[in-house]
Amino acid sequence: MLLTKCLSENNAEYLFLVSLICTLGGLLFGYSTGVTNGASSFIQLDLQLKSVEVGYITGSLLVGAAFGALIGGHLADKFGRRLVALANSFVFILGTLASSLSPNLMFMLFAKLLLGLAVGCASAVVPILLAELAPSEKRGQMVTRNELMIVLGQFVAFLSNAILGTIWADDPQIWRWMLVLGVIPALGLMFGTWLVVPESPRWLISTSKTKQALEVLKQIREGEIQAINELEEVEKLVEYDKKINEEKMDILTMLLSERWIYRCLLVGIGIALCNQVTGVNSIMFYGTEILRETGFSNQIALMANIANGLISVVATSTSIWLLGKISRRKMFIIAQFCIIIVHLLIGLSELFLNNGTAKGILVLCLSVIFLAFQQGSISPITWLLLSEIFPLKIRGLAVSISTFILWISNALVGIFFPISSSNFGIGPTFLAFSALNIFALIFSLLWLPETKDKSLEELEQQFINQNWKLIRRPGKQ
Repeated sequence: MLLTKCLSENNAEYLFLVSLICTLGGLLFGYSTGVTNGASSFIQLDLQLKSVEVGYITGSLLVGAAFGALIGGHLADKFGRRLVALANSFVFILGTLASSLSPNLMFMLFAKLLLGLAVGCASAVVPILLAELAPSEKRGQMVTRNELMIVLGQFVAFLSNAILGTIWADDPQIWRWMLVLGVIPALGLMFGTWLVVPESPRWLISTSKTKQALEVLKQIREGEIQAINELEEVEKLVEYDKKINEEKMDILTMLLSERWIYRCLLVGIGIALCNQVTGVNSIMFYGTEILRETGFSNQIALMANIANGLISVVATSTSIWLLGKISRRKMFIIAQFCIIIVHLLIGLSELFLNNGTAKGILVLCLSVIFLAFQQGSISPITWLLLSEIFPLKIRGLAVSISTFILWISNALVGIFFPISSSNFGIGPTFLAFSALNIFALIFSLLWLPETKDKSLEELEQQFINQNWKLIRRPGKQ
């Protein structure tokens, strides 16, 4: 395409533009999940819903996301990362419009389920596409940029909720405007993917489209020699995979029968669970409600909740720089330890302090500290590792399975947090999160891989050899 050729004359700038367009999927992911935080009270009032029915709306989005993630990676393996990302932008637009126009609960549940499919598909496909387009030395920054866009989307949702919900607090239908704003980045994603984003060169090689793969690599690498060397490295691995797979029935059989791939999948599922047992989405989905429970009014809670979105953006921005300097494994484990302590403090403050402004400020400060560790380490590294650790031949399916588990556990948190906090209190609920994270920390100490300064092909070879000493060690710069 002429536009792509013109843009690709400067390789570094073109690659940055491509990553920016791809991460609009992350922005939509964040906005779609974050907008419910402040819109739910208006939706409940306008559609005359019970509290449990509002929970169903959140749950339908997350269940849709789980199945979107499950099928998204498989479709990306079959039809290509770019085509699936383009088609997914249409689903984002349809789901967003349908949600904002919902006349009743059943229509809203269907619309949120559709939107959830798009969110889940984006969560599986975008990190894969970014990881496969990026050179190894920039892979961490590029994939983490998607996490930055996710939290930026949540921040924009919190900010728009606060502005619209404060200015038009008496208009119960203001939630429709809160939701429909998501169409704007969806249109940017659709046109940007169509006009600018190339197909993954690794997927092209895996489907015997070597000539097209080389053309893409020339556009996104500094120099033809680097492009040719990378092409040859990926080709060798693809040929090796084909030899191994000659006697295999299908990808799923291989996934379950080869021990190193099976173990790799279990590690991916473990990483996904580590991300969710922190309880991050209890704050991202119900932060406004948590602050109201401490004694804040609805308007003050909406405004104060902006701090949760702002620290998420700042922390994730910092993580992009840190991931180029520090071991990913070390960052992840340190953050887990700190989160255990912060959840313990939130639980104790909820149990032993009286409601009021002082308690609200303390809980808000602890939430901000928690999100600094979560969004500055756990969340970006989770998405980064899931895009890196799986071999090319099953990457889409393995990422889909791991992300499916992530979204199912996310849905469980989204559905059961209000039930738990209502029946047992917010304090005991956060103490339970603290206990769960002790088990997550043990998993990370034993099985969390290190991917810094390793090519995807080098990392795959280490998993094939099952050399866990090397798997846990950073690569050579």
